[in-house]
Amino acid sequence: MRPETRLVSPDDLELWQTSKCFDDLVYFIEHLAHAVEGHENSDYEQPIGSNVSSVNDLLGEIEQIIKAHPVVQDAGSTRFGKIEFRDFYQEVSERTPDLIKTHFSGLSDEQTEEVSAYLIESWGNSSRIDYGSGHELNFVCFLYVLQEFGVLKINDSRNIVLILFRRYLKIMRELETLYWLEPAGSHGVWGLDDYHFLPFLFGAFQLAPHKYLKPKSIHNRETIEMFADRYLYFGCIDFINSVKTTAALRWHSPMLDDISGVKKWSKVAEGMIKMYKAEVLKKLPIMQHFLFGDVLKCPTGVSGKGAVHEHENGMACNDHLHNTWGDCCGIRVPSAVAASTAQKSHKPLPFD
Repeated sequence: MRPETRLVSPDDLELWQTSKCFDDLVYFIEHLAHAVEGHENSDYEQPIGSNVSSVNDLLGEIEQIIKAHPVVQDAGSTRFGKIEFRDFYQEVSERTPDLIKTHFSGLSDEQTEEVSAYLIESWGNSSRIDYGSGHELNFVCFLYVLQEFGVLKINDSRNIVLILFRRYLKIMRELETLYWLEPAGSHGVWGLDDYHFLPFLFGAFQLAPHKYLKPKSIHNRETIEMFADRYLYFGCIDFINSVKTTAALRWHSPMLDDISGVKKWSKVAEGMIKMYKAEVLKKLPIMQHFLFGDVLKCPTGVSGKGAVHEHENGMACNDHLHNTWGDCCGIRVPSAVAASTAQKSHKPLPFD
C-alpha cells in the first residue's frame, strides 16, 4: 500500500505511542546516534559500502535539480517562501520513482512506491513552501525503510549519519537559503532550530565522550568556527548565527542557551532523545502528517485516514488539528534566512 496519514485524534496518538512501530523507529534513531558517538564528521566507516554510495549518488541527483530552478523574483520582494520552490518540488516528485528504480534496481514496484513516498515528503511542503521536523522525520523513515528492504545494512549506521544524513542536511540548507523556506511551525525561539532537530541529537552524541569541549563552548565564536565542519552540533550553531539577525544566542535561541548550561554532552545527548520523543514523536500537529505503510505499520485501532480539505487560499491539507501556533497550516512564519539576507543586501550610504 502507498504510505498514508492515519493519526487524526489524541486517542490515535496514544495508540501510536505504545505501538511497536513507535518503538522500532525510536530504536533506529538511537542506534544511529550511538553509532556516531565519539566520531567527527569525517570519521567514516571504511570501506564505504556500495549501497551507501548509491543512496549518496541519488541525493546528489536531487541536489542537481535545484540548479534547474533558480529564484527569479526580486530578492527583496518578500520575506516568505519563494514560489520557485514549487517547481523544484514538482520535478523531485515526478522523478523520484525513476531515480529509486535506477539506483536500487532490486526493489519491486510496490517497494519503490513506498520508498518514494517518504523521500518526496522529506523536502518540505510545496503548497506552504515550508519545512520542519516532521519533514526531517520523513527522511529518517526513508532510511529506515531502505534498511528494512536490505538496501542499507545495520553496519552502515555510522555512515548513514556521517555521509547520508549530512548530505541531506547540506541539501536542506541550500533549499532553506535559496527558497527562503518558512518554518513549518511558529514555535520560533522556543525550539532548538527553525527547521531541524536531529543534527542536534546526533551532534550531542558525537560530542558525548569529548574531553575538552563543553556544552558552554557554543558561546565562543572562535570555537564554533573551528569545529563547525567537524561536529554536527557546532555546524548547527554556526548556521543559526549566520541567519539570525540578533547577536546573542540567549535572545534568538533561548532553549539552546539553556542547554549550554548542562555540564556534560552525555547529559545533553540523553535529554535530546527524551525531547525528540516528547516534542516530535508525541505531538499530534506533527504526527498527524506521519505516513504509515507496509514497513512502518499503522497501530491496530487507529481511527482511520485523514480527510482532505482546502483552505480559503486554495491550499490543500489534511483535516486535522490546528493549534494556536499554527504548526501545519495556520499562521505563516517569515523565514529568518530571508530577514538575514535582506539585512545583508542593504548597502548604506557612506554618511548613514
